[in-house]
Amino acid sequence: MAKKKRKKKSRRYSTRRFKITVALLALASLFLFYVGATLIYYTFDFSRKLDERLRGERQERPAWVFSRPLELHKGQRISTQEVVAHLNALRYQNKDSLEEPGTFQVSGHDVNLHLRRPSPAGGYASGATVQVSFQDKWVAHIRTLPGGAALDRIKLEPVPVTPLFGEDRVKSRWAPLNEVPEHLVQAIVATEDRRFFDHTGLDPLGIMRAAFEDLRVQEVRQGGSTLTQQLVKNYFLTPERTLRRKLLEAFLAIILESRATKQEILELYMNDVYLGQRGSFAINGVGQGSRILFDKDVRNLTLEESALIAALIRSPNRASPFRHPERTKERRDIVLNQMARFGFIDEGDARSASTRPVRVAHATVDTGEAPYFIDVLRRELVSRYSPEALERQNLKVLSTLDYNLQKAARLAVAEGLEEIKRKLPKGEGNENIQAALIVLDPQNGDVLSLVGGRSYGSSQFNRAVDAHRQPGSAFKPFVFLAAFERSFDQKRSSSDASPEVFTPATLVKDEPTSFRHGNRTWTPKNYTRRFEGTVTYRQALSRSLNVATAKVGQSIGFDRVVSLWESLGTSSQIEPYPSLVLGTFEVSPMELATAYAVIANGGSRVEPRFFTSIRDTEDRTVDAPRSARHRIVHRESAFLVTDLMRSVIDEGTGREIRARGFKAPAAGKTGTTDDTRDAWFVGFVPDFLAVVWVGYDDNRRLGLTGSQAALPIWTRFMKSAVAGRDKLDFDPPPGITYARIDPASGLLATVACPNARNEVFITGTEPTKTCALH
Repeated sequence: MAKKKRKKKSRRYSTRRFKITVALLALASLFLFYVGATLIYYTFDFSRKLDERLRGERQERPAWVFSRPLELHKGQRISTQEVVAHLNALRYQNKDSLEEPGTFQVSGHDVNLHLRRPSPAGGYASGATVQVSFQDKWVAHIRTLPGGAALDRIKLEPVPVTPLFGEDRVKSRWAPLNEVPEHLVQAIVATEDRRFFDHTGLDPLGIMRAAFEDLRVQEVRQGGSTLTQQLVKNYFLTPERTLRRKLLEAFLAIILESRATKQEILELYMNDVYLGQRGSFAINGVGQGSRILFDKDVRNLTLEESALIAALIRSPNRASPFRHPERTKERRDIVLNQMARFGFIDEGDARSASTRPVRVAHATVDTGEAPYFIDVLRRELVSRYSPEALERQNLKVLSTLDYNLQKAARLAVAEGLEEIKRKLPKGEGNENIQAALIVLDPQNGDVLSLVGGRSYGSSQFNRAVDAHRQPGSAFKPFVFLAAFERSFDQKRSSSDASPEVFTPATLVKDEPTSFRHGNRTWTPKNYTRRFEGTVTYRQALSRSLNVATAKVGQSIGFDRVVSLWESLGTSSQIEPYPSLVLGTFEVSPMELATAYAVIANGGSRVEPRFFTSIRDTEDRTVDAPRSARHRIVHRESAFLVTDLMRSVIDEGTGREIRARGFKAPAAGKTGTTDDTRDAWFVGFVPDFLAVVWVGYDDNRRLGLTGSQAALPIWTRFMKSAVAGRDKLDFDPPPGITYARIDPASGLLATVACPNARNEVFITGTEPTKTCALH
């Protein structure tokens, strides 16, 4: 009986074990099936996503913005270094031989280059070989090579400025692997993944070697992740540090290695790698990095420059050469030693490169990429196209930006603000003073240059288009424009043989006066706190006399001034009250520039334009906004105001311009608000006009006039901008007559008049009586 019981108990125990074993096997099978199915699903899913991403990365590019074609001419104010920077921007190669188009050499004060020329089949063909010689910072000569035939100017291609960035504010430019220097590839492989060409996505030996090396030197110098893993992490995964993410990273790296060649992976990596922050932008890829760090095309990098870029990958912000040059040099030299250690370069070359100092361009995104301009351009393009189209369809945007004028404008603002800071009392937040500068072609509205503040990295608020401030005295020319226009109205409507007309010689009394509007009384004063007595319209504007200008507005009717201003297309709403003649309403610098374009171009309104055409990958035009002109005032009236504004510069409130050495024909007007919160200068030459505003963002008192704050910036810019250009003058249109008058009487001068001058008139409005005062 005892034996039977023991056998029965044993059988019960075995059955239970069997059931447990079966259950465990079933669970294991289910688990393995789930894991297998999951792996199969993720393999196909990730393979599909990888293919889509890789195909998109190879084929889709963000829209690129190009500036106007670069033109070099004799007498132009530009240095050798600036021209070399331009050539790098145009992706010219620095070579010993000039056999190929798109190559250049630097020899002392000469730059020799083999020009590209557009070919009928698209792209560029061989052009002339020329030599550009420099003296100080001026173009001294341009000659053909060989032969030495003198040329007045040469024209290069449109300058690629920047890709349009997305909401992530990432700056990158694609660099094909075959255009990347071999020593840059070697530097990256030597420091980031020495066994890159041998492993299949994961490198266990590399992980162990890196860990041992880091422990040996007590510093993290080598990472365990392969280039493939780093690319996967940056492309597809979040930056979280979890086991799941590391496993996915390894899994995807293996899939990526099976779907792409080593060269394709390397190309994607080098165009995606993060190289630090400049201002508000992230800099990705060796192409963009070489431009920001060295102001060079990636193909022109030297060995030590390539090593520096590779050194930044591990810790781009901690080792930033802009903030930590000593640390950068130390890490760069480690890269050079690694390259020599693994046989990529000779030890002698490594030692030689290590002795060279770290030299980087003292540039930000502000310098060459016109970020404030690009912001406005992007805003306009987004209103026409979807963000996806701008970021993926590889469009070519031919902008209105003039590369040379933009650099001159940026430099003028930077230097001008430093000069202003020296004029202000210390310790009152002078570092916060801001400025905006807009350069406009008044004939077609093309925006040639735009600076929206002192530093884009510090503030992306675009004061050139988004700030609305009182124009102050800069509004006065439009009061006189309305007065001259009334002469035409009088001619059309009056049967009087002597209709009331207004001319530059018309007299007005500058004396204490009170103006009533409704129940309010306004008693203006001049900035100098003195009155000039009887003056001509020319003197009233050139000296910026407040009372005299208010009387001009009163003579023609303040509603007429309002009507004219509204016809210019500005957004500011103004009422016909007397003080409006002193610009007591608000307007943006762009709106003021657009209004002044009517005067500068002879009486027509033009809309600001930021691009001339958009082209697709086949170089076909897909969009080309037309430059429409709408006649607002007569050419004669506009010319009269232009001529009065020339007196502002030659003898009035803007005469400091001449004292600063600017000699070209120009017309302009200072602008100062009554409480000196805003300082303006608006002026133009026959080719273009420029508007400068200076003030504080918080609208506190500046304490400087337009001639003290804005005029120096305008003059700095113009001296550089017009250097070497043809000295054009303001040609009068038909219907203009000159007469010699006496300013004291406004009548025709006699030989006895001591201060007689030639005055300009709309034909038929010139005086017929002779001065009887002398």
